[in-house]
Amino acid sequence: MSEDQRVWAWRHPRPEGAAGRCIGASTDLPVHWRRAKRLARRIQATARRERLPHCIHSSPLRRCRDVGAWLRRWGWTHRVDAALLELDFGNWEGKTWHAIGRAEVDAWCADFSAYAPGGGEALNALLARAGEWSVHKPALVVSHGGWMLARRWVSQARPPPASAADWPTAPRYGELWRL
Repeated sequence: MSEDQRVWAWRHPRPEGAAGRCIGASTDLPVHWRRAKRLARRIQATARRERLPHCIHSSPLRRCRDVGAWLRRWGWTHRVDAALLELDFGNWEGKTWHAIGRAEVDAWCADFSAYAPGGGEALNALLARAGEWSVHKPALVVSHGGWMLARRWVSQARPPPASAADWPTAPRYGELWRL
């Protein structure tokens, strides 16, 4: 894939209050303004260096949207798109992993792609949503680790993962992937 056909996707900065909790599409955690601004500056520098458009697409959650807001202040176009959301964990959202319980997590791991954790969204749905997302490319995105993993998975034309052990590790906070 040529550079002009890529999606340049950054994972949002580390949010406040996420440690040890199930955080997905319905948990809107804040990001310290310095982290959001720092990532926005990195995106701005990459766009300048690579001659990319000054248009950023972000998930509507604050941990992504706040980065786009900084870029908008500096003259960029900022488009908020719900298709860039993280997996929806239903009633697991915001709970500690301990509070969710091992039996429920084991049930999800046993049917990793089709099981909707907490009654939310199955991984198959996230894979479809990430794979179907399309805009004029190159596209610059601030999204979530799960969305980025799903987008990469689909771009590699892989079948849905058979188990949780097949699912790769999420990108680091603020990390750039060219998808």
